[in-house]
Amino acid sequence: MTAGAVGTVGAAETAGAVGTVIALDIGGTYIKGGILSDGGTDGTLDHTERWYTRVERGPEAVLETVLACAAELAERCPAAAAAGIAVPGIVDEASGLSVRAANLGWRGVPIQDWLAEHLGLPIAFGHDVRAGGLAEARAGAGQGCADFLFAPVGTGIAAAVFSSGQALTGAHGRAGELGHVVVRPGGDPCPCGGRGCLETVASAAAVTRRYSRATGWHGVTARDIQRRAAAGDPAATAVWTEAVDALADGLAIAVTLHDPERVVIGGGLAQAGESCLAPLREALAERLTFQTVPEVVAARLGDQAGCVGAALLARDLLGARQPERTAVDAP
Repeated sequence: MTAGAVGTVGAAETAGAVGTVIALDIGGTYIKGGILSDGGTDGTLDHTERWYTRVERGPEAVLETVLACAAELAERCPAAAAAGIAVPGIVDEASGLSVRAANLGWRGVPIQDWLAEHLGLPIAFGHDVRAGGLAEARAGAGQGCADFLFAPVGTGIAAAVFSSGQALTGAHGRAGELGHVVVRPGGDPCPCGGRGCLETVASAAAVTRRYSRATGWHGVTARDIQRRAAAGDPAATAVWTEAVDALADGLAIAVTLHDPERVVIGGGLAQAGESCLAPLREALAERLTFQTVPEVVAARLGDQAGCVGAALLARDLLGARQPERTAVDAP
């Protein structure tokens, strides 16, 4: 049995937390794996693994690696009753299909069914950012908040929108593409085909690219540029300030549309701490007029959020199946 899953904030309590599960979060640089033991309710993974994705080998090789990593986790945890997998890009959670994952080279890959056949386990399937948002909702900075926005800012930018405790997917599974909101019309070209998208200004990749363009420096990370800006480097200050301003522009649009109580910032920006979040809060507040200014807080689960979320989706799947097993086993 397989099942697509979106996740709700309170599903752990209503469905019941039963069974040990394994989880995978597939990224363009790393594949993260973890084990969540039976009875664990706070989202803490008992065991974690990390493998290089090595996307340069092509989509088929990446798929083979994903299946091999899943098998390795299952071998380490023979008691696993289900598995969860979180995938980037555009996904169809109902059918378990990776519609398009540009950084993996996947198009129309039925990853859920293939993983179920490979492992012989029930599989929960979800979008990586929505899975990360679910983890933050249950075990991180989104706890106690039914309406919030989870926005990891890293190599790219995306968002998971939770409304009344439910992660929104949209009619075609494409809700939350915050990185492709146009904030600088006519600006730099974006791989999506647009120009001036938020990702072209405020993502870690954009920050490093824009700093290199301005200075000729290469091999400098976004965190390095933030530190240089704090130390008074004029070029770094200009690039970093523009990134924060653009992110505030994008978040102002999201706040106007969704009215979240809280905005949870993930990725490298959150790891940089208050020196980055404080200017973002101020810039966002300046842009809002009639809207209620939401809390802006750092995510708590770091780069494990997607893997924790995949594990929670698998746990929810087991909880949903529990009444079926009880009915079958009843005398």
